[in-house]
Amino acid sequence: MVHHTIATSTTSASKASSKISPMKFRLLRLVTTALIVGTLVACSTRPPAPTDAPAATTAPPPPPFATVPAAPAAAVPGTLAQPKSRWVPVSWDELPGFEQDSTTEAWNAWIKNCERPAPAFAPLCGDVRRLSIGTPDEQRAWMRARLQPYRVEAPGGNADGLLTAYYEPYLDAARVPGNGYTVPLYRPPATLGARKPWYTRQQIESSPEAQAQLAGRVIGWVRDPVEAMVLHIQGSGRLRMLESDGTTSLVRVAFAGTNDQPYMSVGRWLLDQGLVRDATWPGIRAWTLQNPGRVNEMLWANPRYVFFREEPLGALDAGFGPKGAQGVALTPGRSIAVDRQSIPYGTPVWLASTGPTTQLQRLVMAQDTGSAILGAVRADYFTGWGPEAGDIAGRLKQALRLWVLWPR
Repeated sequence: MVHHTIATSTTSASKASSKISPMKFRLLRLVTTALIVGTLVACSTRPPAPTDAPAATTAPPPPPFATVPAAPAAAVPGTLAQPKSRWVPVSWDELPGFEQDSTTEAWNAWIKNCERPAPAFAPLCGDVRRLSIGTPDEQRAWMRARLQPYRVEAPGGNADGLLTAYYEPYLDAARVPGNGYTVPLYRPPATLGARKPWYTRQQIESSPEAQAQLAGRVIGWVRDPVEAMVLHIQGSGRLRMLESDGTTSLVRVAFAGTNDQPYMSVGRWLLDQGLVRDATWPGIRAWTLQNPGRVNEMLWANPRYVFFREEPLGALDAGFGPKGAQGVALTPGRSIAVDRQSIPYGTPVWLASTGPTTQLQRLVMAQDTGSAILGAVRADYFTGWGPEAGDIAGRLKQALRLWVLWPR
């Protein structure tokens, strides 16, 4: 997945979260149409999933961190640390909203964790699966008994951080170009690894040499070059594909690599050129409509280009997002991307974030990463797919606190 800047539109789709207030959004549902909404949050292409997790141990090992050396007059007994964060043990009462969260909504994400569990959590997966039909009170009681909450802080002790969001665009596409479908989505070229960095976005779209190396690599065609770039930015998407025989199928395109060129924000380019004062999506979209002859110039300001692989999207897959860096499918509203040097993949996390219109207090799972998701208290919240998911992802940028829940 990728998330750096901007995005555009289409139609209606899944809801992003069930407990965002005061907006009071409904639970995410699978749908058939979409809207791509942009964000100026700088994020980046998500890497391929790692190899299989190590075999489960018979008992949870201690967290893979060293105990923080005693600090003068300030050390909290049991504080743990890793390169970019320290974990301070706290009581369950410190977690805001813990008694109110519908934890059953998070259990699907936890069961996904158990497909590739971190060694410390593998022994808990039998209980996790049994509790999938438990009540929130039963699930909370089990967590209190088996897990210890730790407040996540920067090494210097700052517990305040930043929450942003990302989502999965949903576009109409066609196997055969024509009838408005003119923008290709490519599989990686055979020469991608032999030349680093590979051609820039501008060269890929205009150089005969680059075009020759991409011959036969098209997955499908979309209508709008800006929407295609948004798909590159988010790193994964859903396509309602018009097949060559006239039938329609639903497929996912997942991240398969980049041209190894640097990412540049087109919103930042517009601001730096003095072309807009408003680099939100409405401002960017208004500029593209008023300046159609300069759209390529804007897009080419970002030399990074993303290549995809096609994945089937069956009924069982359609209710989940793409696979994150942990190697498991993301759950809308319950999966986050983190800095893995602060929080290991597969860790349950209590998230609390409040902004002008959005309040989130909920159990989530650390299942993904992004090269711009850096720091101790930093998370990117997966909102799902469709217009509401895109709307939330486009505007969510607010204060954050995190607590990891680690086996006792």
